[in-house]
Amino acid sequence: MSTNEHRLVQCNEKDQETLLIFKKGINDSSYDKISTWSTEKDCCAWEGVHCDNITGRVTELDLKQYLLKGEINLSILELEFLTYLDLSLNDFNVINIPTTEHNITHASKLFYLDLSGNLGVDLHMDDLQWITPLSYLKYLNLSGIDLHKETNWLQALATLPSLLELHLIECKLNNFMTNPSIEYLNLSSLLTLDLSFNNFSSQLPKGIFNLTKDLNYLVLWGNKIHGEIPSSLLNLQNLRLLDLSYNQLQGSIPDGIGQLPNIRHLGLYSNMLSGSIPSTIGNLSSLHHLSIGYNNFSGEISEKTFSKLYNLDSLDLRDSKFVFQFDLDWVPPFELQYLSLSDTNQGPTFPSWIYTQKSLQVLDLSSSGIALVDRNKFSSLIETIPDIILSNNSMTEDISNLTLKGNYLALDHNNFTGELPHISPMGVSVDFSFNFFSGSIPHSWKNLKDLQYVNLWSNNLSGEALVHLSNLKKLKILNLGENGFSGTIPIKMSQHLEVVILRGNQFEGDIPLQIFNLSDMFHLDLAHNNLSGSIPKCVYNLTQMINSTRNDPSMAVVELFTKGQEYYVQNIYTSRQTIDLSSNNLSGEVPLELFQLVQLQTLNLSHNNLIGTIPKTIGGMKNIESLDLSNNKLCGEIPQSMALLNFLGYLNLSCNNFNGKIPIGTQLQSFNASSYIENPNLCGAPLKNCSTKEENPKTATSPKNEDDDSIIESLYLGIGVGFAVGFWGICGSLFLIRKWRHAYFRFTNGVGDKLYVTLM
Repeated sequence: MSTNEHRLVQCNEKDQETLLIFKKGINDSSYDKISTWSTEKDCCAWEGVHCDNITGRVTELDLKQYLLKGEINLSILELEFLTYLDLSLNDFNVINIPTTEHNITHASKLFYLDLSGNLGVDLHMDDLQWITPLSYLKYLNLSGIDLHKETNWLQALATLPSLLELHLIECKLNNFMTNPSIEYLNLSSLLTLDLSFNNFSSQLPKGIFNLTKDLNYLVLWGNKIHGEIPSSLLNLQNLRLLDLSYNQLQGSIPDGIGQLPNIRHLGLYSNMLSGSIPSTIGNLSSLHHLSIGYNNFSGEISEKTFSKLYNLDSLDLRDSKFVFQFDLDWVPPFELQYLSLSDTNQGPTFPSWIYTQKSLQVLDLSSSGIALVDRNKFSSLIETIPDIILSNNSMTEDISNLTLKGNYLALDHNNFTGELPHISPMGVSVDFSFNFFSGSIPHSWKNLKDLQYVNLWSNNLSGEALVHLSNLKKLKILNLGENGFSGTIPIKMSQHLEVVILRGNQFEGDIPLQIFNLSDMFHLDLAHNNLSGSIPKCVYNLTQMINSTRNDPSMAVVELFTKGQEYYVQNIYTSRQTIDLSSNNLSGEVPLELFQLVQLQTLNLSHNNLIGTIPKTIGGMKNIESLDLSNNKLCGEIPQSMALLNFLGYLNLSCNNFNGKIPIGTQLQSFNASSYIENPNLCGAPLKNCSTKEENPKTATSPKNEDDDSIIESLYLGIGVGFAVGFWGICGSLFLIRKWRHAYFRFTNGVGDKLYVTLM
């Protein structure tokens, strides 16, 4: 960080000018991060600047993770005595390379340069020639910078004779070199090479492992490299870490791999490798991490394979077809911390050697065919493992007396019975779905303050579950579906809830309006309960369903009911937005606010007692794919705006009181008649053609209306006749009887005289 307080001289004026030029490229919004960079202060006291105590020259600039935005101006390399430059983990989006090389050759003593981890979407370099004068450079990290235009990157870096460590992760590199003479390049000093997450799609050049014989770390993780592993790999006798995972390598593992005496990490995970495992792997006594799952290996694995792996602490054999042959009394020479044997054939009995592993931090035995366990040993094992995944087996055991101390507990899709186990306060994720647990949720669960995920779907549980879970403030995913839970939905629940599934229980009472103010919510399923009252009329604050731009996978695993079908969805995306209130006792009108959730994709209000009409604003729900309003008491015409719903793939308006003509639109006519049946006054394709009266229900008259009209006509006729009889009865008498006529005129003249005198 900042300077030594015992400096004898002030910062060099030229260095200060160079630093201020660099500052000009930084956006104003980032200035507060380097607020000390001012001419009013000695530049050696500036944030991130370190100077030599004697000369006052700048030797180090460390602005790592300062969240700076704007431009990286490499004129900063004009600092003549700069040895250390770290601008990593910022938000820069432009790199400015000076046009003349001599401007950046001054930093000839620079040995550490890190520009990695910046979030700018357009951060790129077209060539690396500017780096060639930095002959003292030992550490270089350009990860995250787009270098796809630099086709001779390897030659440029080969000019750095002192380079020890090179990281070019996610740089969009697509070839190792254009010149085939790779064997003539010299990277003899290089100890670490990390080229992960690039676009290499060729074979590994035969000479790549001859560039340096002292290489310790080689990582080519996450490319598309194909072909066989070159035998020249065996030249790297000092190799400690080799990771070629997530590529398309073929063939077998070279037999000579057991000749790498110093290897500690071997990663060949997720390739297309085949054959059996060389027996020589058992000689790698320094090996700590072995990851060879997700390949096409076959053959037998026995205790001989691991006979000398004394230091092994991580083993990943996922999704492999090995035949596992271990003696029942075998005790491994190692003590594992990580073990994954998912999607392998371990059953039907739980592997006895795993009971001996007392240091396990992660155990994944999902989908491994296990049904039988040793009750005492099994209980002792799973009680202490922080992350345990036993999903998709057939384990039958009562674990109600246990207190599981794990953070991540996945015991779903088994045959566990009895009451739910206790969980230590460290629990973050709990998935006990698809089992036979019974009873209520333990009272101790209300103390799980860090719990974010709960999935108890499809058990035999009962009681008022939400009493114990409503106060968990960090809860994001709550799935209690298909049980026998009862009680009401509480007003106060976690404000971080994204998924709430209470389907298929016995919850009753009103739906609290607060549930529609959870801004992160994207999946709400309260179907098949005994909820009553009306759907709350309020300003819905379901931000995710109004203006969401997120489309990332959540940790939720749900049974998704949409388009009239059921789907099992793992890691449901936040863009898959659903509200399902079907099969309850809800009444009243559907709030207009519900039809303003324009990001909603599935809306199901069927099998309730809802009344009123569909508002015209439904046409704004442009993303709706599945709409079910069937089996209610809705009425009126189907709005013409529904013809604008271009993504609608499922529609059910049947069993209501809709009338008039079905609007004409590509989507609405694509559904069959079952989407509209049991609406007696509804017509038009795909139903029967409309008559004039049916097509215009507002102007057409029904028999009832005709009766009403005849009554009104009789009333008017009676009034007219009565008026005529009364009028002529009086006027006719005045006209025919002289004495009445004279009396009438005298009366009117008297009234006129009195009014005249009064007014005058």
